Amino acid sequence: MSHRTGLEEHVIVKDNKTLRLGYTTGSCAAAAGKAAAMMLLTGKTVEEVSLMTPKGILLHLLIEDIHMEDARVSCAVRKDGGDDPDATNGALVYAEVTRSEDAGIHISGGPGVGRVTRPGLQQPVGEAAINRVPRSMITKEAAAVCREQGYRGGLNIVISVPKGEEIAVRTFNPRLGIVGGISILGTSGIVIPMSEAALIESIRVEMKMLCEAGARYLVMTPGNYGEVFSKEQMDLDLTYSMKCSNYIGETLEMAAGLGVKGILFISHIGKFIKVSGGIMNTHSHHADSRAELMAAQALRAGADLTCVKRVLETITTEEALDILKEYDILDETMRVTMEKIQYYLKHQIKTDLDIGTIIFSNVHGSLAKSENADSMIDIINGQCS
Repeated sequence: MSHRTGLEEHVIVKDNKTLRLGYTTGSCAAAAGKAAAMMLLTGKTVEEVSLMTPKGILLHLLIEDIHMEDARVSCAVRKDGGDDPDATNGALVYAEVTRSEDAGIHISGGPGVGRVTRPGLQQPVGEAAINRVPRSMITKEAAAVCREQGYRGGLNIVISVPKGEEIAVRTFNPRLGIVGGISILGTSGIVIPMSEAALIESIRVEMKMLCEAGARYLVMTPGNYGEVFSKEQMDLDLTYSMKCSNYIGETLEMAAGLGVKGILFISHIGKFIKVSGGIMNTHSHHADSRAELMAAQALRAGADLTCVKRVLETITTEEALDILKEYDILDETMRVTMEKIQYYLKHQIKTDLDIGTIIFSNVHGSLAKSENADSMIDIINGQCS
């Protein structure tokens, strides 16, 4: 019979598929720290520990690669991300525990745990990238072991991930200025497969970091197309640029909350044609009305019914653009589209956030820009000089 972690009854259903939950690197670090502290203070081998997560799910985690000495114990817990496509899945998260002359639990990062190099993250510059909740979990578990064993001294706990530096290149860490390894993460202790909340939180973290670095105006691209266009086709300083994925509405709300003064969106028409209809999450699962909205904007621009019907039959926005160009209505349609985009972006939030937009096509290049786009470019370039 295989080992039961306590997650067997906890699943989610997404797109008619049943997906397993997993546990975070923070849970791994806390469990490894608990086991190592127990072994150090009792002298007895510990092969499994129980860990209550902030989510309220009790985990039962196996302890691997145990090394016991009189003054030092190290061991590991293997990360299981469930059915989430997680770069850290299968990684061993180690804790090495020694006694300390100073009271309390002292946590630091060893090899494979990244170091913070830029302000705006949960930990100060120079500290190990072990986030607040994992630190709290590690401290709580180790302190409980000390109480149970009647030990009144302190403990040093070093968290490491031997393959962390290799894994980190497949995470957000390089972009966030975390070098040398992965972050020890998790707010609930549990990994929810393909969690939108986790993606949105990563956007918020990056935006906060840019704000702490001095940004007041941000360049925002939904994805790789926008990033490439910004680099290759525009005279624009991208020091304070980032991706917002499909989360247009959430991005605007985050920006307002963080005190950002302006955002310049640069997007492929395939994403932002949806925004022209007030759609603030552009993922196809939420809405895929590109042809309908392109046809609506063409009709507003004066296209005849033959043109509009052909646009409605298109599969891609690039195909629709070709038709609009054929009917000599492309420029006017894009002008109308931009008006609608700006209208919905500004009505998403009730603040004086300056919002500009540039839309483009991979084939036709720049299609339209808001009236304030050029002035925003000047401000953005100026704040980086």
